[in-house]
Amino acid sequence: MRQDIASVLLTEAEIKKRVAELGVQISQDYAGKDLVAICILKGALHFMADLTREIDIPLAIDFMAISSYGAGTKTSGEVRILQDLDAAIADRHVLIVEDIVDSGLTLKYLVDNLGSRRPASLRIVTLLDKPARRAVTISPDYNGFEIPDEFVVGYGLDFDEKYRNLPFIGVLKPEIYEK
Repeated sequence: MRQDIASVLLTEAEIKKRVAELGVQISQDYAGKDLVAICILKGALHFMADLTREIDIPLAIDFMAISSYGAGTKTSGEVRILQDLDAAIADRHVLIVEDIVDSGLTLKYLVDNLGSRRPASLRIVTLLDKPARRAVTISPDYNGFEIPDEFVVGYGLDFDEKYRNLPFIGVLKPEIYEK
């Protein structure tokens, strides 16, 4: 599996340090508020687990599964909710926990959808931000790392459901995904 990685973009230690910093900031910003963190499956699962352990205030967690990619490397443009929230979010402070903001199409759809449910506030935290690929105007409120326009895997991010379990973020060799 590691032989498929062209280079390591972010090490396990770099990720851990930045996630801890984000946890401190989010704890300060949401102190005294009814916070629900929504993990966008499957890619944000690793980030969500580590981030919520670094947040030092009470919070609820929930999950959504959204799809716009299928098995490819580019968004299809069609967004589908595969799994919706278990609990209502009206009048609660909502933090969307995302693995990567790429084109922004899926996230824009998600923000519009969740915003219609009348949360007290709605913010986004992403581990990775790839602004070079942005197709819509949307920006995360909390950003782990801004990255170049490379196809990355690891720490929850996948190609064809593989590589999620790598503890770092790596650039996948083009010959793997251009087959």
